[in-house]
Amino acid sequence: MSDPVICTTALTKVFKDFWGRTRVPALTALDLKVHPGEVFGLLGPNGSGKSTTMKLLLGLLRPTKGRVSIMGRSPQHTATRNRIGYLPEEAQLYQYLTATETLHFYGRLFGLNRTDIESRTSQLIDMVGLTHAAQRPVGEFSRGMARRIGLAQALINDPDLLILDEPTAGLDPVGCRQIKDLLGALAKRGKTVVLSSHLLADVQDVCDRITLLHNGRSIAAGTLDGLLKHSEKLQFTVETHTPEQVEAIKIAIRECCGEDPSVDVPTIALETFFVNAIANATGAADTPPSGVSQKTALAPFLGEP
Repeated sequence: MSDPVICTTALTKVFKDFWGRTRVPALTALDLKVHPGEVFGLLGPNGSGKSTTMKLLLGLLRPTKGRVSIMGRSPQHTATRNRIGYLPEEAQLYQYLTATETLHFYGRLFGLNRTDIESRTSQLIDMVGLTHAAQRPVGEFSRGMARRIGLAQALINDPDLLILDEPTAGLDPVGCRQIKDLLGALAKRGKTVVLSSHLLADVQDVCDRITLLHNGRSIAAGTLDGLLKHSEKLQFTVETHTPEQVEAIKIAIRECCGEDPSVDVPTIALETFFVNAIANATGAADTPPSGVSQKTALAPFLGEP
């Protein structure tokens, strides 16, 4: 396995008061390893240490004890920061800048040349489905539209590591599905994604591994399959059946296992139903959509497949 993009060892952060007395032990002895191409989830209730962990990874806080390295260097290293994209939970965008001007501004902060800024801005605005609103001030955007521009600014530098705090907050179900598809595509291109979210269905859809925090400590960690599968149970699904076939199967299972099986009809997720219904309605509409467009393809500059 390649060297980890993120490595923490006994990472600890204690906030103290003016007199140096311990006020809040926000994070205690956290060990993490996140590898290239992974989508990694940080989960936990409010106050569990997720935001503190992200700020330590970004170099916005310094640890009280322990070590943290990002791509083999300190998170305070300028070259390291140039390879990170960050979307905070509340992105503070300049309200009077247009979407295009916003991305130009962040491109200049990263020292990109004018040609790259123009090209990447166009690609990213198209990717997040806001081409029709590119010249509107972001102060006029809905929360979901502002969230899309926030994601675009986090990608303007073509980062190797993307850190996202509640990336789907404020998005409708179609937008959530699009963002999750984009995160999966980024991971396939070798990008590493660390996200925090209270929407557990979103985490389950996109994350390879998770760490669950509680009171500043990791209480569970591993792959989604390893944590969620009930290996002591089995589930069978058949395409077609008659009542007689169902009864015969139940009898066979009863004779084999000594217990009556439960029988149910599978359902699709509500998100899947919603996305499919909107896609069908959009395809049948006679007028152009008034909201965001339905984009899922990555901007071409974001690495090679």
